[in-house]
Amino acid sequence: MKLGLHQSARMEQRLLQSPQMIQAMQILQLSAADLEERIEQELTENPFLELKDGASEEGAGEGPADGAAQSAAENALAELEALDRDRRNQEPSRTSFDGDADRKLEAMQNTPSLPKSTAGVLLDELALLDLDAREHAIAEQLIFSLDQRGYLSQSLDEIAKDCETPHTTREEVEAVLATLRRSTHPALGARDLRESLLLQLGPPGDAPDLVWRMVSEHLDDIVTNRLPRIAKATGASMSEVNEALETIRSLDPSPAADYGENRAVAITPDVIVEEIDGRTEVRLNRERVPALTLSPTYRELLKQAQRGDGAREWVKKRLESARWFLEAVAQRQSTLLRIAQAIFERQQGFVERGVAGMVPMRMQEVADQVGVHISTVSRAVSGKYAQTPRGTFALKYFFTGGTSTDGGEPTSQASIQQTLSDLVAQEDPKNPLSDDQLADLLEQRAHVKIARRTVTKYRKALSIPASSQRRVF
Repeated sequence: MKLGLHQSARMEQRLLQSPQMIQAMQILQLSAADLEERIEQELTENPFLELKDGASEEGAGEGPADGAAQSAAENALAELEALDRDRRNQEPSRTSFDGDADRKLEAMQNTPSLPKSTAGVLLDELALLDLDAREHAIAEQLIFSLDQRGYLSQSLDEIAKDCETPHTTREEVEAVLATLRRSTHPALGARDLRESLLLQLGPPGDAPDLVWRMVSEHLDDIVTNRLPRIAKATGASMSEVNEALETIRSLDPSPAADYGENRAVAITPDVIVEEIDGRTEVRLNRERVPALTLSPTYRELLKQAQRGDGAREWVKKRLESARWFLEAVAQRQSTLLRIAQAIFERQQGFVERGVAGMVPMRMQEVADQVGVHISTVSRAVSGKYAQTPRGTFALKYFFTGGTSTDGGEPTSQASIQQTLSDLVAQEDPKNPLSDDQLADLLEQRAHVKIARRTVTKYRKALSIPASSQRRVF
């Protein structure tokens, strides 16, 4: 074995991501609401960033290292730290509030509380019941054993064993559950759908006999829409079966549906698409993205600085960080706007005719048109929404596959699904269309030829039941 030193040369490609690139990618992926929070955070942490008040500061875009600043001494750090200490020590008194305190108090008062879970709402109801400590503990165990629908997956014997109260019996758990049902929902804690419906119907004598029998004996036939089989088994007419079915449909399949809070998520569109004088205009929603600029304070700080105390480096780092952030936000806005314009240039038919006018479009096509990598397009549209004359849609919605019509014109999957949904809506309820018939009609009316299995896939994606389940007797 020969030992020694030697040199060799080789060529290789590496992708090195600078901190600026990483920050730019992160900001590009933020939605308008998230970007607003990020801007507020940067304004708090960086003293060289400030909101632009209409007219931009003269020279705000100049570099931090011009000739005068480069030769100036450093003496700003101590002053900044002193100002920061003074600001922290000036706490508002208990009897008076300044403008900032008023704004913070108003923001806290206007902030919505966290939504309560089903268990949380039921626990509030529990406080109104006249239960002793032992019954209260059993009730809490029952509440925390419920699933999202309000069903119990455990048996009452298992719940009795899990209770913290000693020697809890099944009868005690059953009695407390009955109390909960009387004060909340009659089917709370049911084991399955059949029991839930029967509990709401009450004892057999309280509900019509046909309704009771259909739930207890023919629930599977109801789910699969085999109503003639129910009529034959019960001896009832089809009109009587349909009347009983309407009563069953009025029952609540999820006892906990009315408990707990499902807060609607507010969508803030990042892109606004409007039709103005017969042309489509695409612009960004700048209301949630405040305009930023560099604070001119840094010039004075650099002029007052002295060498040797480390203030110059601190100022330069903060100033560089502010400049990076401004460039990242500007790049996000520019990239998002160009991508949005490319999207709606290709989806002009959607703006004019709605979903029926959509054409197939891939991210790679938009990336090639804009001149960016496909990953940039993916980051730019992630979590972003566009407000259009046809409604508000996620930008990802417009990237869809498709096929061509008999005439060679491209048509998107969304357009085909819309046509499929319209065909089902227009069908005869007593003689619904099979998937084969839907495929034939798509070819006849929309000139789109797709296989039956593709029709089945689109139908399931639209949550449209099979023809046997859509049939009305």
